[in-house]
Amino acid sequence: MASIPSRLASIADRPSHETGRPVGGWAFTGMAVMSIGGPLALAALVAPGVLGDAAGSAGLVMVAAVVVFAAPLVIWLHYARHVHSAGGLYAFTEAAAGRRVALVQAGLWIVSYALYLVYTTAQIVYEILPAVLPGVRPIQPFLEIAIPVALACVMIAGRRATLIVLSVLAVGQLVIAAALGGVSVASLGAPAASLGATAPAGTLASATGQAALLYVCASLPLFLGGEVARPAVTVRRGLIAAYVATAAVVIAAVLPLAAAPGFARADIPGVSVAEQFAGHGFAVVVGIGVAASTAGVILAEYIALGRLLHAVTSRSLRGINIGIGAVMVVAAPFMLFNPLRLYEDLVQPSIIALLLSNLIVFALYPLFAARHGIRRLSARLGVAAVTVIAVAFTVYGLWTTFSQVSS
Repeated sequence: MASIPSRLASIADRPSHETGRPVGGWAFTGMAVMSIGGPLALAALVAPGVLGDAAGSAGLVMVAAVVVFAAPLVIWLHYARHVHSAGGLYAFTEAAAGRRVALVQAGLWIVSYALYLVYTTAQIVYEILPAVLPGVRPIQPFLEIAIPVALACVMIAGRRATLIVLSVLAVGQLVIAAALGGVSVASLGAPAASLGATAPAGTLASATGQAALLYVCASLPLFLGGEVARPAVTVRRGLIAAYVATAAVVIAAVLPLAAAPGFARADIPGVSVAEQFAGHGFAVVVGIGVAASTAGVILAEYIALGRLLHAVTSRSLRGINIGIGAVMVVAAPFMLFNPLRLYEDLVQPSIIALLLSNLIVFALYPLFAARHGIRRLSARLGVAAVTVIAVAFTVYGLWTTFSQVSS
């Protein structure tokens, strides 16, 4: 009898009638770019915000975070060499430990991203846009409903339309993020001290862990693994290219902040840098780009969630996408009662569920690797090393999140 991985791979290499022709490498890479936090959102908003007292070592923190997150990335890519399925991480878990454990993993993942789809619009409408466009406040309730409607319409329009939108957003994000990095380096320089340890070891370790967590959504493109041409190659190349490109623009934008750590404490640090050194027009472009970047991540999660539910239930993908869109649209008016409070109440359970779902995948990796012929001592030591790093990274994320909940 064929093994679970081989059966999944053989099925995945033939795109179903639900999805049409295989997804090309460029389209997959475009989704991967948008999935990794949204490059501009990371570079201009989120990454500077995690520096805290380690801002003087911004370059060291960001480079170390990229190195730390390489361990989870290596694990995902090794799974993806053998398993290409709409189930993504669920399919990886099934291949390692069977369907029952996989259903637990999928349940946690679904809870996490279902919450994300509901609450993230509030962040766009009530935190990001007002910081750059104060005149948007009178129409915030309209936007809170209009954005989920627009995203649902894009998804229901079909995979081609969705991937085109994501690819256009990806190119725009990288261009603007690279421009912001250029402005930052040209104006603030790239101080060598930024790559040194100018803060206590504990502070640097904490900032590095927080920064590494920013890349955790990089698993979203894996749910397209059953629809790409030559999945074993395309997934690896696309995800690595997206990760390297995103990390490069984030480091370029954040490293110079060591020379002016006050910028890291601004509402949107990238907007403040752009306003100070490139003018109001570019600052508005960066701010709107951050909002678009965040919306693009929602769209990528919509794609992944639909594929996972399709893999678990075998129901029509189009019907599932319509159902997800309906939930988003129906939930949007409820966010109007107290959007920022609801956002704060939902974000931590979402993060906890996401990290637990990934912890299962990482912890099972040695079992999966053993079933796929890794026998040499050096290879087994490598498996153990990346597993320890990935599990520790996830446990750290859970610990910090639970600490925030209890406080």
